[in-house]
Formats: sequence, C-alpha cells, structure tokens
Amino acid sequence: MAKLIVWNLVTLDGFFEGEKKWDLDFHNRAWGPELEKLSSEFGASAGLLVFGRVTYEGMKAYWTTAEDEGEVKAYMNALPKLVASRTITSSDWKNTELTADIVGELTKRKQALGKTIYVFGSADLTDSLLKAGLVDEVMLAIVPVQLGKGTPFFKEGDRRDFDLVEAKPLSNGAILARYVPASA
Repeated sequence: MAKLIVWNLVTLDGFFEGEKKWDLDFHNRAWGPELEKLSSEFGASAGLLVFGRVTYEGMKAYWTTAEDEGEVKAYMNALPKLVASRTITSSDWKNTELTADIVGELTKRKQALGKTIYVFGSADLTDSLLKAGLVDEVMLAIVPVQLGKGTPFFKEGDRRDFDLVEAKPLSNGAILARYVPASA
C-alpha cells in the first residue's frame, strides 16, 4: 500500500502563498542544498504526484518551460501526475491524468501503488484529503518569515491533531517538520 505524503513550504504565520496567487518569494529563504536534496529524494521515491487544479496549472507552466535541466525538472516532467479538477478534462503535460473524484481515485491508487504518492501545494485538495482520512503524513518546511497576509495552508474547520515524527533544522534557519495525523 502506498503512503500519501503532503508537502509544502509555509511561513511562520501559516501561509503557503502571499496575498496573490503564486506569491512564493519566501521560498527563496528556505531553498538550498538540503531542500534540493530532498526534492531529488522525492523524485526517486515517488510513484505519483498529485495536484489540485490551480497548483497543477502553475507547476505545468513552470516545469515544462524551466531552463534548468537538472534532476528535479526531469522527474517533474516524467513522473505520473494526477490532477483533481472538475473544470478541466485533458492535459498536454506528459503522464498527466485528471479526475473529478480525487478521493475515490486516490483510495484506489493507495491500494495499488507500491511507491509514495506526493501531494504538492494544493491547500484545498489537502483539506479534502485530510477530511477523507487519506493523508499518511504532512511534511512542511517552516520558513522563518512572517508574511502578515496571504493564503493559509490549513483551512478553517474542525480541529485536527497531529503527532510529530521528525523536526530537523536546516542550515538557512528553516525547519523541516514531519507530522502524522493523530490516531482517533
């Protein structure tokens, strides 16, 4: 059975982007050799990348045109991708499928795949997957920046408890934190 891991970078005040879509300049504060190595590890261990529609559109626009010819670009374009969307029905990004029933599709794929499923970005999708009980781990790079305004990664709603698996400081002051949803 595949493990489903949510990955994102968040500010100290809990935002995953600034006031505007794709306002991610705070990522530069956390990026460095450690996150580059982690990104390569994602590529080696991933069986499937999952995006919500908005994240998919940004990722596709970036990774299909990025000038960097490194390992991360190679796996982002080569790995199987699944997009949760009710509004788009086709994609020209290599190895990309779309579904309007992401919970049903990921329930099946967790059973069938032997490699890790990663959800990148996608706060609304993450909220849906947490509510459905499909998330095995939430991995966050906590960036030492306070934005003051932006889009929160975790949505308002019912309380959820998590158990810390690992916390690792990075050389640039960010913290890599891994959590699992607490047992009911």
